[in-house]
Amino acid sequence: MTHNLESLSPAYFGMVMATGIISITAHLLGFDGIAKGLFYLNLAFYVLLWAATVARFWLYRQEFLLDIIDHLRGPGFFTLPAGSSVLGSQFIILTDYITLGRALWVLAILLWLALTYTIFTAFTVKEEKPSLDKGITGGWLLAVVATQSIAVLSALIALDMPQPYKLGVNFLALSMWLWGGMLYIWMMSLIFYRYTFFRFSPGDLAPPYWINMGAMAISTLAGSLLIMNVKDAPFLDSLLPFLKGFSVFYWATGTWWIPMLFILGIWRHVYKRFPLEYDPLYWGAVFPLGMYAACTHEMAKALGFHFLDFLPVSFFYLALVAWTVTFIGLLRSLRPAKLRG
Repeated sequence: MTHNLESLSPAYFGMVMATGIISITAHLLGFDGIAKGLFYLNLAFYVLLWAATVARFWLYRQEFLLDIIDHLRGPGFFTLPAGSSVLGSQFIILTDYITLGRALWVLAILLWLALTYTIFTAFTVKEEKPSLDKGITGGWLLAVVATQSIAVLSALIALDMPQPYKLGVNFLALSMWLWGGMLYIWMMSLIFYRYTFFRFSPGDLAPPYWINMGAMAISTLAGSLLIMNVKDAPFLDSLLPFLKGFSVFYWATGTWWIPMLFILGIWRHVYKRFPLEYDPLYWGAVFPLGMYAACTHEMAKALGFHFLDFLPVSFFYLALVAWTVTFIGLLRSLRPAKLRG
């Protein structure tokens, strides 16, 4: 694994996403020391990754632009708006610096617009395209996560806004939530088809396949926040049965994926003996675990499903362990090769 700027993974902001959602979950569960510590660490990650991204664009512009239109690496850029939204949510939930949260919200929307219409236009018009089994992975669902992350941050920001802006921001949150759900249906159909009708090797089962679950988890979180915002936006009240039904639908779909992904992970690393070593894409596997804990906590709160209260705590600890192992892997990979144990 090289860490030079030329080959820097576009999906590295997944580290911000993973760290941010575990920090938020820690706060929701009352572990404020962990929440604050991860928040400050995430600020450092965010600044360093932006510096590296800008430097890569400046020094290796051709490689950077080629990545944007690459079917495998291009979707990784959606971690930029998603990471910005998650950090913005941290500002709103954990601090009094609401203005910074709003600034990150605007940045996330601008990044989402630019990347959505650049990447998918390029994928549509480019003349040389890979076959489905070579061109699509679970990483494509980062587009869904980015969309839903804006829905989540919009729902949080709407709480402190005066009318009529409160209505408008809630409507934006609802629109992004709906679009993210539709995008998941489109993409997941192709991914599931690739799963079941093409040869599948251990190398094909990259960590971003955990986004299959993570995209549904963040959709559940956005829906739960919209349910709790009903009192501030009357139009949401008329959609309440729909909001509740689809939030549970998203949660149930995400829950179905968890055993499947664990089984495939055992098949990959135990049965097929695929080496387990650090890859920046593993942050895309840590994020869904933390998001599942957060979304289950908020759904239980919004719908009164307190019989599920054991799940957020369990998955929070699991996510924290996964984050720690991945972070240690990052530190080890940064050491010179001759010093690695």
